[in-house]
Amino acid sequence: MSEQAERIELDDHVVLGKLTSPYGVKGWLKVYSHTSPMDGILEYPEWVLRQGTALTRHRLLQGRRHGKGLVAMLEGVEGREAAEAMAGAEILLPKSALPGLPRGDYYWHQLEGLLVVTREGEVLGRVSYLFETGANDVLVVKGDPEGEPAAIDDRERLLPYLPDEVIVEVDLAAATMTVDWDSAF
Repeated sequence: MSEQAERIELDDHVVLGKLTSPYGVKGWLKVYSHTSPMDGILEYPEWVLRQGTALTRHRLLQGRRHGKGLVAMLEGVEGREAAEAMAGAEILLPKSALPGLPRGDYYWHQLEGLLVVTREGEVLGRVSYLFETGANDVLVVKGDPEGEPAAIDDRERLLPYLPDEVIVEVDLAAATMTVDWDSAF
């Protein structure tokens, strides 16, 4: 597969989690999940695993909560040595396999990269990533005064993801987000 074909394929996927380490001697692996709830990752019967540039598909044979985390057994991973070889692999899922969301709700991957503009038309930058705080999600917006379009400065801003308060409009087609935010903050 050419690098271009691989890149196109990866753009159609979202990272759901990571295989962290072996669990036991029968091929089970500990799983770190980005899904909410965390065991939502176990609802997908097939995972695409990425190790470096290699992509492999594995059926999920079993999975369950274990302590504060998750463990899973994948087809073709038999024994501790095979599990050790899979440790560190990212778990990918085709974006097309994600369930639909109600109008006005978005997956994080849809918000990442959006241009953030204030109501006054000031470009603050682009959404770099998001994180959870417990009370609400937070957008990390990085300014790029050399970018196109140019941001007002090169600051990194943390904006609370509060629809109808801070987040005025999300336009995925235009790849923009309008916010009610003072650019001095």
